[in-house]
Amino acid sequence: MKRSATMPFLLQVVMFTRRSLILLFREPTWGLPIILGVFFLLVYNGTLSGAAVFFLQGQSYLGFILPLSVISTALSASGTAGQAIIRDIETGYFDKLLLTPVSRAALLLGPIIASAIALVIQTVPLLVIALFMGLEPATGFLGLLVLLGYALLIGLALAGFVVAVALYTNSAAATNGASFLFFPLTFLTASFTPTELLTGWIRTAAEYNPITYLLEATRALLNSGWDAEALLRGLLVSILIAVITFTLAVFSLRARTRRR
Repeated sequence: MKRSATMPFLLQVVMFTRRSLILLFREPTWGLPIILGVFFLLVYNGTLSGAAVFFLQGQSYLGFILPLSVISTALSASGTAGQAIIRDIETGYFDKLLLTPVSRAALLLGPIIASAIALVIQTVPLLVIALFMGLEPATGFLGLLVLLGYALLIGLALAGFVVAVALYTNSAAATNGASFLFFPLTFLTASFTPTELLTGWIRTAAEYNPITYLLEATRALLNSGWDAEALLRGLLVSILIAVITFTLAVFSLRARTRRR
């Protein structure tokens, strides 16, 4: 107890993140999002790459669609952070931690960061397969590393929301369904064609959809090069979503402690 009271905040975050990663990798289904991501990549590229010559002006449709597969993988994987919280709640371990002087922020950041790290690991096979399929990133190897950085931020943003739902509902079913609330957003954006080719209400929805800016940033890395404006917009949007969802998780934790 005394050690927890004096343990630095960063060390607490590392400790909880390490624990969450160990538990995550013990789950037999942790690799399932990789399979789903590869499936989406193969299906999207196989069915639409032929039509891409009419609107991508010589750019790679594989590079255009790969970021969407990464986001689809993130949506499938984000539930792991919430399930870790639910498991600790059901066993009583989470409430025991609340009785200790550990930082509440570290308690939340551990599973959130672990989920984001897992997404980065799950994104690597997608990139490798895309390279074997002929992907030639416009920004080279460095651009692929930056794309992994965006994957980390996307993972943080989505995991924060799922953790908030887990703490507020105490329900495994609700937590599993939380990540799927974002799936409609992937269709209300420039999923399969550039934004400028969309028309009517769908274009308006895409212009206000934060996923649009994440797609534009990561697609620039793969197809058009170092687009500072697109990269900055994507960075700011991902950080903003991560801050909002973490704030929701903090309020959900406070609501849970008040109910007890």
